[in-house]
Amino acid sequence: MRNKIKVYRSIQSMSQSDLAQKLKVSRQTINAIENGKYSPSLELALQMTQLFNCKVEDLFEL
Repeated sequence: MRNKIKVYRSIQSMSQSDLAQKLKVSRQTINAIENGKYSPSLELALQMTQLFNCKVEDLFEL
């Protein structure tokens, strides 16, 4: 699964650590998701879309 988390983070000038802290996960988790090594839970994906104010399909692709 591909994603645009890095793009949305850069738009908001947010580091991986900043995002991880807001989502209450580790920076390593954010890194693994961005690199396609880990698929987030539905709950985590929805939290990301709320934080970035976008739709799930804007953030993630199959």
